Amino acid sequence: MHFSIPETESRSGDSGGSAYVAYNIHVNGVLHCRLRKEYGANVLPAFPPKKLFSLTPAEVEQRREQLEKYMQAVRQDPLLGSSETFNSFLRRAQQETQQVPTEEVSLEVLLSNGQKVLVNVLTSDQTEDVLEAVAAKLDLPDDLIGYFSLFLVREKEDGAFSFVRKLQEFELPYVSVASLRSQEYKIMLRKSYWDSAYDDDVMENRVGLNLLYAQTVSDIERGWILVTKEQHRQLKSLQEKVSKKEFLRLAQTLRHYGYLRFDACVADFPEKDCPVVVSAGNSELSLQLRLPGQQLREGSFRVTRMRCWRVTSSVPLPSGGTSSPGRGRGEVRLELAFEYLMSKDRLQWVTITSPQAIMMSICLQSMVDELMVKKSGGSIRKMLRRRVGGTLRRSDSQQAVKSPPLLESPDTSRESMVKLSSKLSAVSLRGIGTPSTDASASDVHGNFAFEGIGDEDL
Repeated sequence: MHFSIPETESRSGDSGGSAYVAYNIHVNGVLHCRLRKEYGANVLPAFPPKKLFSLTPAEVEQRREQLEKYMQAVRQDPLLGSSETFNSFLRRAQQETQQVPTEEVSLEVLLSNGQKVLVNVLTSDQTEDVLEAVAAKLDLPDDLIGYFSLFLVREKEDGAFSFVRKLQEFELPYVSVASLRSQEYKIMLRKSYWDSAYDDDVMENRVGLNLLYAQTVSDIERGWILVTKEQHRQLKSLQEKVSKKEFLRLAQTLRHYGYLRFDACVADFPEKDCPVVVSAGNSELSLQLRLPGQQLREGSFRVTRMRCWRVTSSVPLPSGGTSSPGRGRGEVRLELAFEYLMSKDRLQWVTITSPQAIMMSICLQSMVDELMVKKSGGSIRKMLRRRVGGTLRRSDSQQAVKSPPLLESPDTSRESMVKLSSKLSAVSLRGIGTPSTDASASDVHGNFAFEGIGDEDL
């Protein structure tokens, strides 16, 4: 049985919609048997049973959906999804679908300031291998590699970048970019953590400091970090003195420092079809919105108050309301919905409709993971595996990170924002109700950080 996994292969289109790059994956039960042998039957989700007789077209589609949900459930499980058995299976599927032979190629990776880093990798190298190659080219120490990740981005007509998704560990970056068959899709290096306290670890190293500095300058220029005229003057003064650490210390105090901003989209908060701009960072989702007759406002949703969330996709039916074989499918609509603790005894569903809904979900999960690691006293430094055959060799000609140009004056047309009450009582709230009953449990991401919330947090 062949099917695609849309959650891992979503990409945003030019028109603000979403398209899919489908990997044809053949599943015949062998993967399930191997995982069951390795982890036990109690850990695995149930494998869809086979039928003895020939299937009708409707039954074939039903079987495909069952297998797709099975793969999603396995991938979302922290233990199974990170297993070498499962990831090697997905890596082979990517190469087979795109018919890419294993060979050495040059891959371009962008830094936040637009600087290009060219690395030699194998087409079969997964994300971790490419990340290590980039770190080696930049002379970033091994113990800091875990502080950075690779992201798939799309370059817009104005030169700005829209973040499509964080590259997953099982992905083959070269294949992922090549499969999109468009020069506008690129790979970018960016820090992978959310808590600015981890900046201290990165800033101890010259290359790490330069990477963090270049990203911060870029985020300010994009308008992602909110800066007043006086703060901008201070930052520019520090930049002229090349006082990078002092520059970053000041930037850390600014609203939306270290946040990832998404393209404009629509939410049902505080009312249906409300245009918003979503940013993720500092253990929250921030929604910037403009209410009728009012100035720009901001509402914050803390991840510790999200009981769960889910990403759903739907395809609008063609005109007439019916779909038949051979007819074209409409544009895929993606939604992120989360159940939020609005008050001590009231949970409310909030829905964001965006082609980047999957990326938002990944951000939520990584923020929760980071909170749980910190709570347990652990470290975000990753235990990195090495390629078979030994460690990676560093390039003889190390490539330094260029300093970004001086900050331009802040855009005077950019309006200041008034933050909504932390209790979100300034506007009326409407939710989407409970999720549809046809969703399986694997569609919903439970939040282990949702606990211990007292009255003082509400």
